[in-house]
Amino acid sequence: MTMTQMMGLLGGLALFLYGMQMMSNGLEAAAGNKMKQILEKLTANRFLGVLVGAVITAIIQSSSATTVMVVGFVNSGMMTLTQAVWIIMGANIGTTITGQLIALDVGAIAPFIAFLGVAIVVFMKNEKLHHIGNILAGLGILFIGMDMMSDAMKPLRDSQAFVDLLTNFENPVLGILAGAGFTAIIQSSSASVGILQALASSGIIQLSSAAFVLFGMNIGTCITAFLASIGTSKNAKRTTVIHITFNVIGTVIFTTLCLTTALISLVESWTPDNASAQIANLHTTFNIVTSILLIPFGTWLTKFAQFVLRDKGNAEEMEGFYLLNIKPMNTDKLGVSAISMEGTRKELMRMLQMARENVHNAFEVFASKDTVALATVEEKEEYIDYLNKEISKYITTAMIHETTENGSKIFNAFYTLTSNIERIGDHAINVAGYSNMIKEKNIIFSEMAQQEIVEIQKACDKLFKFLFEAHDDDVVAWHARIAGMEQRIDDMTAEFRNNMFNRIQKGTCTDEGSILFSEMLTDFERIGDHALNISDELVKIAMIEK
Repeated sequence: MTMTQMMGLLGGLALFLYGMQMMSNGLEAAAGNKMKQILEKLTANRFLGVLVGAVITAIIQSSSATTVMVVGFVNSGMMTLTQAVWIIMGANIGTTITGQLIALDVGAIAPFIAFLGVAIVVFMKNEKLHHIGNILAGLGILFIGMDMMSDAMKPLRDSQAFVDLLTNFENPVLGILAGAGFTAIIQSSSASVGILQALASSGIIQLSSAAFVLFGMNIGTCITAFLASIGTSKNAKRTTVIHITFNVIGTVIFTTLCLTTALISLVESWTPDNASAQIANLHTTFNIVTSILLIPFGTWLTKFAQFVLRDKGNAEEMEGFYLLNIKPMNTDKLGVSAISMEGTRKELMRMLQMARENVHNAFEVFASKDTVALATVEEKEEYIDYLNKEISKYITTAMIHETTENGSKIFNAFYTLTSNIERIGDHAINVAGYSNMIKEKNIIFSEMAQQEIVEIQKACDKLFKFLFEAHDDDVVAWHARIAGMEQRIDDMTAEFRNNMFNRIQKGTCTDEGSILFSEMLTDFERIGDHALNISDELVKIAMIEK
């Protein structure tokens, strides 16, 4: 291979992979923050799940990107392991579309497709049309790159040494290893299959040799998902095990069929004069047949993955402060917007639950002056501060990479949420901290004041109960309940402050006690204000996501 041929091959491969990236980004921008809702609705049924995986992969021309997205969804808890099985099966079918399009010589109109996509991006104002334009431009660039690779390889058919090397691939083991290794290096089965088609259309390799390389390519494409699963949850790693198991089973079945039946001759007879179509047809047959055979055993694939990666019994909980639902962000991954959005949402609810517990416990500490309980409240407040800092940093990063206006609005609302939750934590620690002064100065509250503290605690508990209620059906009515409760807190604050002044006049409340009680009432009122702010932002998010 000359340097010119090598440069043509590498340049074509670069355009092919860049085209796939453009298509992936276009789909992400068009449906990123809706991806969760789409998948939740369509993966409940296994056949719809397979269809979803196939359609998404057909659009972006990359089963690796789809599978990596699924790993991220499973890792964030957005998708169950069983749902992931159907998407993976569909992804393996969808990825064969690339080969079929290459066989149909779509590359002949690739420049026009690329021009159409670029024209939409340049001349159209509509944001959604821009995303469609990116998908079309990516598709055109992908096939221009494919044609470049094909042209670069045509001279190789006259190289006897290269032809002899490929002839060795008639050995099934060598062919499978070569296909798996090459695909693992470039991390794209679509690109590797396209290169194989280019070799075949140039007359360099026959289907009898290409078949085993093709099967190996299906295994090699798993490397991308494997790399994406490093550092993720056990279920996310199990998704990769399912992906590998699916392709290994398919490879074993089809290798056996090729060696014991006339499968190769049958596939060749479908398109005897089109070597590229022969490879595309075998690739499609491999994935469709394997999916049909394994659909009834999807739950068994899940159980096998759970057997390979078993849960450790009585695993110790993580020590120290940590983010439970937010994972390091892979900004090149399809679905990153939905994954980061859902992880942030769950982490915020976890932070809000901590604030809820601290508010309840703070009023108990205020009334009981329990120093042990105070230490617990203070430790949890440190945790809330840690979460506020880390979530805010994560949201900032997510907003930089967010490609849609609605997505940016949601992350902006998340940022406001974490600030308000942190402020609730501050007021809780204020209330609990008053216990030190009460203890030091031996302040004793009247029976009426103690009863009011109990009522305040109950009011806060009720407020948080409302906040955690599901509000998908009628968010307006839910918000009205929060607003009504916040007004009730304002009224209680005014009433209890007035009662305090009456106690001062009657001499049943000391100056120091009245000051602390007044400060506590201010914190109580502020907690209600921040809770209402939180509900305001949750309403905004709900309206955006409708």
